[in-house]
Amino acid sequence: MSTIVHLPSHIPYIESGSYPVRNGNAVHPLIDSAPTFRRICEAIEGAQYSIWLSITFMAPDFQMPDGRGTILDVLDRAVTRGLDVRILFWRPNPESSGYGQAFAGSKEDHEMLAARGSRFRARWDRAHGYYCQHQKIWLIDAGHPSETSFVGGINPTYKSVEPGHIGENQRHDIYVEVSGPSATDVHHNFVQRWNEASERMGADGKWGPTGEDELSFPTHVSAPRGNTPVQIQRNVYKCRYNDSCPTPEGKPFNIAEGEHSLSKQYTQAIDAARRTIYIENQALPIPEIAVRLENALKRGVDIVLLVPADPEDYVRAARKSPERKGFFDHIEALGKYENFTLAGIAGPDGKGGRSNIYVHAKVMLVDDVWMTIGSCNLHSNSFFGHSEMNASIWDEQAVRTFRRQLLSEHLGQDTGHLDDRTALQLYRKVAHDNRQKRERGDFNWTGLAFSLEPTAYGE
Repeated sequence: MSTIVHLPSHIPYIESGSYPVRNGNAVHPLIDSAPTFRRICEAIEGAQYSIWLSITFMAPDFQMPDGRGTILDVLDRAVTRGLDVRILFWRPNPESSGYGQAFAGSKEDHEMLAARGSRFRARWDRAHGYYCQHQKIWLIDAGHPSETSFVGGINPTYKSVEPGHIGENQRHDIYVEVSGPSATDVHHNFVQRWNEASERMGADGKWGPTGEDELSFPTHVSAPRGNTPVQIQRNVYKCRYNDSCPTPEGKPFNIAEGEHSLSKQYTQAIDAARRTIYIENQALPIPEIAVRLENALKRGVDIVLLVPADPEDYVRAARKSPERKGFFDHIEALGKYENFTLAGIAGPDGKGGRSNIYVHAKVMLVDDVWMTIGSCNLHSNSFFGHSEMNASIWDEQAVRTFRRQLLSEHLGQDTGHLDDRTALQLYRKVAHDNRQKRERGDFNWTGLAFSLEPTAYGE
């Protein structure tokens, strides 16, 4: 493969990582739980050969859309059709136990699978220390012409909801469907992890047929399905995997030393921004990111950062800790710039008020020409310890379309006729107006977004 890649924008790609930029992909972002799992179910129901997935957190009774039953019902039916169904589950270490609703492969979990008669294959995989295996991927018909992949951040734990229907435990989250050559790299990643899953040799570390159950790495790049350049990027802690068999038409990469191509892409994209940065993330940016965001603000870049209006308990605890003051100083510094907006979203609660929607998405759009979608948060665990996967996408039309979809949901207005800078300035105005209405007890808003005060966030 040529070492020179001509991309349709000024956002640089990562030259040192497991996977190259590949042209010829089709990408389809999926917003929120129900549309995402509806599309994944459609892909499963159309699958001809295999369904492979990696799960961090799972509720066995999670309901798929449109009466399809639980996630396990959907997968069991696929096995009955003769498909090769494999799941990689994260098994927490003692240091990380209680961190989310993990399906850890306990005695009770195995008994439940046995009672169901589930016949899919599964392996459990630990992470280092208190980190977790945080990749969330679905791969349909790996290596075949019908192959497609899904990369994102949605866990099958909260009830599947439709956009605009606000209810208990609603979350805003994103996946992206990637088909074409870059799906080969999602395939390679799954094989690498499956063959070296940490618990595969233990009696309770696997499920399903026994015997020789290793997978072969892909040997060819999947055929083009579109015109979009995509790079699959990862964070992987060192010493988790050792087989550095390269992806097809890729360069060997020493995975035993770990990989942080995803963290590097975030920083490179922010440093290259000229006009706008739009971020949705579950976490406040770590100092390595916050400093770069402030530098972008000084360059005149407009920035909107969408976070949970109600942060998690660890954020509130950190806000009270004198030792963490420096972290929040960086966030508060961003709020001093007129071209920065910190925002949350809230929808009608059916009682005349508003209910905050938890932002679990992990996306960033830059200058309306580049975006990344996946599992990586902007906190230190995701950047330095968790295993993560994102798809970085260089396609102006795809980015603009996605921006239009997101802002239509959050602002209740179509921004398709606006450029990126004007669209984010509208975001700032709508969010500010909605915040003022909220303070007056008026919940007749335009859209869902409202501005947050950086100096008070987490208090």
